[in-house]
Amino acid sequence: MAVATQDRRERERAERRQLIITTARKLAEAEGWDAVTTRRLSAEIEYSQPVLYKHFAGMEQLADAIAVEGFGELAETSRDARLGADTAAGALARIADAYLDFARANPAVYDAMFARATKLRFAAVDTPPELSAAFAELRQAVSLVDGERDADALTEVLWAALHGLVTLGRTGRLRPGYDSERLQLLVNLFTD
Repeated sequence: MAVATQDRRERERAERRQLIITTARKLAEAEGWDAVTTRRLSAEIEYSQPVLYKHFAGMEQLADAIAVEGFGELAETSRDARLGADTAAGALARIADAYLDFARANPAVYDAMFARATKLRFAAVDTPPELSAAFAELRQAVSLVDGERDADALTEVLWAALHGLVTLGRTGRLRPGYDSERLQLLVNLFTD
């Protein structure tokens, strides 16, 4: 009986944690990160602020949890794109397109992943598996088109280029209407 009660409490705790993450994410997407406060979250999910602090020590920790969730989604989206391609070049093009679509559809999550200060470590022993999986999907596509050069370095260059397209596009620093052409030029650099 005690084990069943403990299991139920752990399940409820995990559900409450996910509710906090989901609510914070919705607020950030709808109103920006400044709208995500413990007071606002507490009101939205109808739990006291101390309950929030039992799950997350602060907003940075919550944003990191949202970032990890976003990396998991990006990895899944990239995998689906890669597996849906007929050729290696097609896989790279589909993943690059999926990356840009993900960033456009989830700007606040993308900010948590790449723009906000974070305690998450990349390319380290303690890197969360979701981060590693997202990088691995990009790397897989790069290694399919060019197995002779350093796939890690090439993947970092692709990632940086995609991030640049997202960031510069969002801030209006690229000519409008040329997204497809820019993406095709980038893919061609890796496939030609």
